[in-house]
Amino acid sequence: MSTARLITDAFARCNQFSILVVGDVMIDAYMWGKVERISPEAPVPIISIKSHEERLGGAANVGLNVKAMGANAVMCAVIGSDEKGDQLCRLLEQNGMTADGIIKSDQRKTTVKTRVISSNQHLLRIDDEQTAPLPEEIEKQFISHIDRLFGKYKFDAVIFEDYDKGNITPAVIEHVVAQAKKHNIPTLVDPKKRNFTNYNGVTLFKPNFKEICDGLKISLAKGDFGALNAAAQQLKTMLGAGYVMVTLSELGVFITDGESYSRTPAEVRDIADVSGAGDTVISVAACCMAAGLPPVLTAQIANIAGGLVCEKVGVVPVDKDALLDDVVKKLA
Repeated sequence: MSTARLITDAFARCNQFSILVVGDVMIDAYMWGKVERISPEAPVPIISIKSHEERLGGAANVGLNVKAMGANAVMCAVIGSDEKGDQLCRLLEQNGMTADGIIKSDQRKTTVKTRVISSNQHLLRIDDEQTAPLPEEIEKQFISHIDRLFGKYKFDAVIFEDYDKGNITPAVIEHVVAQAKKHNIPTLVDPKKRNFTNYNGVTLFKPNFKEICDGLKISLAKGDFGALNAAAQQLKTMLGAGYVMVTLSELGVFITDGESYSRTPAEVRDIADVSGAGDTVISVAACCMAAGLPPVLTAQIANIAGGLVCEKVGVVPVDKDALLDDVVKKLA
């Protein structure tokens, strides 16, 4: 089968997939206004708010990208029994996604990140959140809830989207990975610092360059791919992971199976905004792995997808048709 046919068939099969996204969902709120004077109370600008908007953020943006690829995204998270939690569930439904995987708890707070913007200038971000790990009682409830989801849905891949907000704990990781292995489906991780070394036995571990340096407590020169390969092999051995894929911003994407590595250079593009590119990369990689595409080809496609969304202003999901056209043109 030609590469073009292989990729085209894989993209078509995405419409049949269900992907479980476990992690820290949140609301991204935006307040737009205009600054015309400085406060007489303190040397800070006064902004007159003209409009505001609330969008799905964090792990929920990964879900939006999975859905944009044609797959069914099932978000799995614990949020607060609060007004913002209700709004997050409404946003899921408005975006054609189920809230079936969401648990509400009066012991948690729904994370909201509010950005204050004037004339396209980001003035301030306010994080209203709770970052402590889930209490043991809620953790057990969450794990039981995940088991129920595995019984209800036929998942084709699992994504851990970790923002260090407490939803993902070592016990949750261990249980989900075991369930995925039992059902013979790939597990992919977009890690943060707290649980960095706890993702044992996953299929694909995807830190960015800073995260692999911080997680292994090492210093690497960004263009030294031999040293990066040695670090990635160390990480792969430590976790027992199938593959380690490192996103390198302007230098592209690196992937290794522990023996050999491949580095896909970044696309030359008119970059407008890098926000959300990592969410797109992990989402597209999950769809490609669910479709059985080879890891290096998966990394190449995910790299192109990340570049495409960087051409758009703001956090936007990938355009599946545009991605397929670009991928076939460049890789087939």
